Amino acid sequence: MTRPVLDPSPRSYVSHVYLLDRSGRGPDCAPAEQSLEDVRSWLLHEAARIDNVMLMFEEFMWRCKAAGLSIDRSTLHIGTLHPRVIGFSWVWNSQDKLCDEVAADAGAVDQKAFTLNPLSRVINEGRTIKVDLESDEGAGSAPLMRELADEGYTSYIALPLSSSGEKRNAMTLATMVPGGFPPDQKEQIRGLIDLLALHVERHIVRRIARNVADTYLGPIAGKRVLDGEIKRGDGEAIRAVVFMSDMRGFTQLADRLSGPEVTALLNAYFDRISSAVLDHGGDILKFIGDGLLAVFDQKTFGQTAAANAAVTAAKAALASIDALNEAPPQDLPDPALWHPLKIGIGLHHGEIFFGNVGGGERLDFTVIGRAVNETSRVESLCKPLGQELLLTAPVRDALSGELQTGLVAMGKHVLRGVGKPVAIFSA
Repeated sequence: MTRPVLDPSPRSYVSHVYLLDRSGRGPDCAPAEQSLEDVRSWLLHEAARIDNVMLMFEEFMWRCKAAGLSIDRSTLHIGTLHPRVIGFSWVWNSQDKLCDEVAADAGAVDQKAFTLNPLSRVINEGRTIKVDLESDEGAGSAPLMRELADEGYTSYIALPLSSSGEKRNAMTLATMVPGGFPPDQKEQIRGLIDLLALHVERHIVRRIARNVADTYLGPIAGKRVLDGEIKRGDGEAIRAVVFMSDMRGFTQLADRLSGPEVTALLNAYFDRISSAVLDHGGDILKFIGDGLLAVFDQKTFGQTAAANAAVTAAKAALASIDALNEAPPQDLPDPALWHPLKIGIGLHHGEIFFGNVGGGERLDFTVIGRAVNETSRVESLCKPLGQELLLTAPVRDALSGELQTGLVAMGKHVLRGVGKPVAIFSA
């Protein structure tokens, strides 16, 4: 989950649930008058052209309101495949006229806000739960039920949208109508939800595909692959700052540590380096053994901003590794076996080819080119020169003034495979 987490005000969300996006279009996003047949027709036709789940769900709910259905609050919940997120939800409310997209991490399933919520039984057991919020028993059955009752809701329904897989997708509905949902509307609402569920399944497949592609390829490469760039040779030449990092003494560490211990140390190392790169807009392309390859695309940033971002990310990564060395986490192996962790980072600017290479049916989306090879050579100079961060003259020349201050000229060095000596600077 690389999108920034937003301030949920005026709403609030429990621990481990984060606001990702919000729409406040209100009833204006739907026709002022709708029949149930109009809503069905929209679900069968126009809704299929809406790529954003939040906007589709928001418009669906306002169309239901325009058709006279007594729904005042609704939520939609789907599971996903993601290294940090277990599911996404959308929360619509006719009172504040907002529709939110939120994400839940693994810790959310252990929170009382979820375990005591009827929704947990729907997701885990596939049950449909109905709660009479006008009764003391119903209002007191869970913290959320008490909160909804206090806000004036009279009835709450949570129902599964799919029974495929171990976990179910789910939807909840609540009304403020005295006595709860009118009996004649229950079947009408169910029929519309069955159609909505088809769209939900379609979006789940697309979101999971995007999450997997982003996780293993990175968001830029992942988007290109999903957009159809899957043939060998597909791609483009770009100019970018290439970022390459490497852990010092990794071979010796691997000899001293067990496999799980090496994995734990690598994950701690990569977590800090990759966070610094992603936080500054870089795109991670590869984890190669103990090395990381990333780019800061000049087309995205501009030449100066790309160089600034790369250098700032590198300094943040080194600071994060220093913090790890100063206070090693308890879940890492005995520090006597690896401490301190030392790394080197090389930065270089040039043209690279960003695209598919490989066999006819097994491809890799990566970057190749002289600038990549030269960056590797620059990084390899960190150890003999006794520096943690080295960059070439093209990167130095592109930096804004304040970031050039403090750079130390390390002289010109011959890089293997490069004809002329290259000016190197430390930061």
